Amino acid sequence: MTEVIEPATAADVAAALRHASDERRSVVIRGAGTKSGWGRPAGHIDVLLDMRRLNRVLAHQHGDLTAIIEAGATLHDVNHALARHSQWLPLDPPFAEHATIGGILATNDSGPLRHRYGTPRDLVIGIQLATTDGVLSKAGGQVVKNVAGYDLSKLVAGSFGSLAAFVSATFKLTPLPAASKTLTLEVPDVASLAQVVRTVMASQLEPIAFEVAATNTTTEAGRPFRTDVGRPFRGAVILRFASLPDVVDAQIDEAKALAPLKRCPTTIVEGDRERALWREHAMRLWDADGAIVRASWLPADIAAALNELERIAEPAMAMEHAPSDRTEREPSDQMEREPSNQMEREPFRRAPGAGLKASPSIEVIGRAGVGAGLIRIDANEPAQARIIGQLRETAAFGNVVIVRGSAALKALVDVWGPQGDRQSLLGSLKRAFDPDGVLNAGRGPL
Repeated sequence: MTEVIEPATAADVAAALRHASDERRSVVIRGAGTKSGWGRPAGHIDVLLDMRRLNRVLAHQHGDLTAIIEAGATLHDVNHALARHSQWLPLDPPFAEHATIGGILATNDSGPLRHRYGTPRDLVIGIQLATTDGVLSKAGGQVVKNVAGYDLSKLVAGSFGSLAAFVSATFKLTPLPAASKTLTLEVPDVASLAQVVRTVMASQLEPIAFEVAATNTTTEAGRPFRTDVGRPFRGAVILRFASLPDVVDAQIDEAKALAPLKRCPTTIVEGDRERALWREHAMRLWDADGAIVRASWLPADIAAALNELERIAEPAMAMEHAPSDRTEREPSDQMEREPSNQMEREPFRRAPGAGLKASPSIEVIGRAGVGAGLIRIDANEPAQARIIGQLRETAAFGNVVIVRGSAALKALVDVWGPQGDRQSLLGSLKRAFDPDGVLNAGRGPL
């Protein structure tokens, strides 16, 4: 049976990890549980370390635009507190209403605001960690210009709790913008989308979000319906501008005047409609069926990447209709069985409609100027596995990692993919930080 520990102080976290290490007990660190299903299927979990009692903004140096925040605080609550001084932590990962600071850092997860502000790894300037030997360690500092010592913050960010537990972190903040508007452009095909992306990248525009959305499905009465194999992608480019009101309006006008953008149907929204648009955009893939992978590509070659994705997906479509030996899942299947520990009872673990058969579709949402985003693959598990394997082999995509997938898919293809020359380095880091191997139940990349 999994023991749930809810530490209230940094010392409690360190003591819990030390005890677990001494007893060789497997530990998983959890915040709100929004990413509990990410990573490899968990092995046996002896201890669930629930960080949500460490939920304070410890210090807000608003004059220096920095804040020290405990790991269990939600991003929503943090930004509500920072807004009293017209500042915010500009992060917007999936499930941002619930995600905790520690979980965001542990996964280095980000959303559309990455275009302007970067990932959590880029915004953190100091951390406090608890390691399995029961030691509390600090790295970085409380000011932006801090260059002393090793940048342990950036090393541990994205390690999925495999090295240590985040106790608190210091972030650089940004003033809240006075005005914000979003310009959406509908594009009919990959070539048009790529032309718009290249034009915006070469312009003087300074959006805080620059998104692409592409799919090989169309919509009818607001509901998706499937199309024939090989149907060209359709999509949109979404630009958000946030600054002083006059600056925002000038940027919108400049964008609309660019030649490729003038040929696209456009929509401009602000206020409640703009907030609703970005909420829908953030959840668009997560509210639909299928596996979701995180991937990168060269921004200037987005057309080549999308065309390659369609080429890879097409042969897999025939597999979608092949008989599957997992149509009826056994009670022992990890995604279907009665949860055996607290971690598996958390929300967001399972995709809507998981285990149901559906016609295949491919959908991409990503940061156009960064060249990174998410790909949703709605097919049966053998077809999903084949597509993911091909994505990892092609030069058009890099860093292909499964962030949502069934237990059957994860049995067919590794979540993290081949590590290549990095494997020995990752192994050395794991042995240095967690010599007894008690952290994260094998879910992480190391």
